[in-house]
Amino acid sequence: MIGQQSPLKVPVGAGRREPRWAAPVVCLVLAAITFAVFGQTGGFEFVSYDDEWFYGNKQVAGGLSLKGLAWVFTHVDCILYHPLTMISFMGDYQLHGLKAGGYHFTNVLLHTASVLLLFLVLRQMTGALWRSAFVAAVFAIHPLRVESVAWVAERKDVLSGFFFMLTLGAYARYVRNPSSLARYWMVAAAFVLALLSKPSVVTLPFVLLLLDYWPLRRFEQPGKFSRLLLEKVPLLALAAGACAVTVLVSGKLITPAVHFPMPVRLGNALVYYAVYLRQMVWPEGLAVAYPDPHNGLPPWEMGLAGALLAAVSAVAWGERRTRPWLLVGWLWYLGMLTPMIGIKPVGDFAQADRYTYLPQIGIYLAVTWLVAEWGVKRHVGRVAFGSLMAGVLAVLMACAWKQTSYWKDSETLWTRTLACTTGNYIAHNNLGFTLLQEGRLDEAIAHLQKALQINPALAGAYNNLGNALLQKGRMDEAIAHFQKALHIKPDYAEAHNNLGYALLQKGRVDEAIAHLQKALQINPGDAVARRNLGRALLQKGRLDEAIAQFQKALEIKPDYAEAHENLGLAFFRQGRMDEAMAQYQKVLEIKPDFAEARNNLAWLLATCPTASLRNGTRALELARQANALTGGENPAILRTLAAAFAEAGRFSEAVGTAQRALRLAETKSNIRLAEALQSEMKLYQSGSPFHSPEQTH
Repeated sequence: MIGQQSPLKVPVGAGRREPRWAAPVVCLVLAAITFAVFGQTGGFEFVSYDDEWFYGNKQVAGGLSLKGLAWVFTHVDCILYHPLTMISFMGDYQLHGLKAGGYHFTNVLLHTASVLLLFLVLRQMTGALWRSAFVAAVFAIHPLRVESVAWVAERKDVLSGFFFMLTLGAYARYVRNPSSLARYWMVAAAFVLALLSKPSVVTLPFVLLLLDYWPLRRFEQPGKFSRLLLEKVPLLALAAGACAVTVLVSGKLITPAVHFPMPVRLGNALVYYAVYLRQMVWPEGLAVAYPDPHNGLPPWEMGLAGALLAAVSAVAWGERRTRPWLLVGWLWYLGMLTPMIGIKPVGDFAQADRYTYLPQIGIYLAVTWLVAEWGVKRHVGRVAFGSLMAGVLAVLMACAWKQTSYWKDSETLWTRTLACTTGNYIAHNNLGFTLLQEGRLDEAIAHLQKALQINPALAGAYNNLGNALLQKGRMDEAIAHFQKALHIKPDYAEAHNNLGYALLQKGRVDEAIAHLQKALQINPGDAVARRNLGRALLQKGRLDEAIAQFQKALEIKPDYAEAHENLGLAFFRQGRMDEAMAQYQKVLEIKPDFAEARNNLAWLLATCPTASLRNGTRALELARQANALTGGENPAILRTLAAAFAEAGRFSEAVGTAQRALRLAETKSNIRLAEALQSEMKLYQSGSPFHSPEQTH
């Protein structure tokens, strides 16, 4: 039981007295090599892979607040329950807004702190300074760390890693005086913080038992295993609670792309254990996504992997008395990887570089102590041995620096992923989405079609392809693709919104309203869907309902220029001219190059029946700017420019501009606009401005 064990008499592994300067210098070197590899991320962008889960989150955008803190502990976001991770993003937003470099710097800072803590804890537990330093150095700059550190959305790895190391440090302090309940609860508190950052650290109590075996050698004390296990019961209870929450949440929010029977999942897991070992030794061809094989891995791979793992396990067990670090390091690796190895599917992938973040520390530990023992037995000189270790670290640093550079932007990341993998529908889909965001529609369509060729059940690719076709003006094809996305995933809120928007463009307003309402039923916080629903209601003449939707959209996203513009139009149609003008002015503060808003505000300033609201000079300025922004060939904007000339008393220019607008309207067969221009031109020819709040859309 807690409080009944004897403290350790001496530090395990204590040996030659180290120089006083050694530990501080090692810490400086560890920090330097970490920043040498990952400091470049300060100039990187967000990537189109889960980063939008937090930077598009209105709670994160609210910064640190009591309301936001209450929200993170009562809601699930980014698929898993990790409130401390979301709080860290809120803090970043408070400091950096949406400047990605600040978020990257936080990741690097947390990783560096974990590296230093790992070194200090291992040194304290083992008394071996240089071996501990090497383990920490490999952990710091191995290329497999890149995904966890360079990917902003994987903040949960580096944050949970930091609290993991704090837990180890608190435990090292506790075992020196196990009668102290205060020290034990410090261990528990650090563990809770780690769980609230990422629940995959549930295996930490198991790691503490391994450390009890070696280097702490607590199994040699009276009572041995049963007493040490009883000591971990409160921690195991915390871990069990985190497991329950994770299973509950993952069952509701995550649908694995591939469902394998348990024997296949177990066989795949054996292969992935072996693959991570190969990547540790030869970190080439690393990618952000490794899609699961549709039919499972080949049986011969499962057999070879199983044989390898069994052989290593047998050696580690056989050497447990003379080389206990082998068993501890090997079980650390196997045990810590268990939650992510794919036996219980959580998400689309059973393999990912980030899964090795903490588990591979065990392998580094075992190999470092084994090689050091070999060097001592063969009387390898300290200079030669140090040179060998420095060479290994130099190679790892070069590889990690190069791997980190692929994360500078989405296009580079996904292009590299396609170069390293085959049949990667995830990479094709995400690269297609990236190109779509950049307006490179033909390239985007090609990649999205390739994604669907590989995986015809990928709802996200249908949705993205629908968006690309929508922007190409291929409306019917876009609608068909949104419908396919919804056939695969009926509760796909974004696809309901996109389909509603496309139907609205086709004039199928009632159908559009139904899909937009469904989108908001699934995701009430979608500002874009609320704006689109408002536009549909506006077309139906349901002005009050439309205004309510625009206002809700702006509550969610206050700087949403398009929603302000639509709200201005709704006020305009209700005759609330001053409020309409205020909304258009707000649009221009947010988005100065918004031509439509400039045109609408100019129209009101030129034609409003309320004399006190008219301003011909300002209207002319805005109309000229809108005309320049649209290339001078838009008949509706030229109509506004003509009205502004007239309000400013420049009737000959008003007539000439109206005539040009009329010719363009007739060329485009816009009969309604042509008739309006003919009527207004007669007023200008007679020396009268046009004063009627007719809308320009």
